[in-house]
Amino acid sequence: MNEPTDPAQPGDPNDPTDLSAGAMKFPMDFPIKVVGLNRIEFEPEVTRIVRLHAPDWDSSSIEARSSREGNYLSLTVTIRARSRDQLDALYRDLTANPLVRVVL
Repeated sequence: MNEPTDPAQPGDPNDPTDLSAGAMKFPMDFPIKVVGLNRIEFEPEVTRIVRLHAPDWDSSSIEARSSREGNYLSLTVTIRARSRDQLDALYRDLTANPLVRVVL
């Protein structure tokens, strides 16, 4: 009979579901998907916020996709993340923006 295995400990590099700072190796390329209202000011606003936290981000790498009805726009930005604190601050600023609906 097989004995149950212990659950992975926080920071376990073998646990793909662990998002603790110990499991993330910085610096790293980190994609962020931002979904918001499909308005002319949405993409420039997301770009402005991302640049505050990742000044070296190349905005030409942004990927955009509109929803089926065209009401929403999904933007994927990939930054060179330097720390968990940097990512947390970026997520906070993006989610605080009234044009943003979801940040993944």
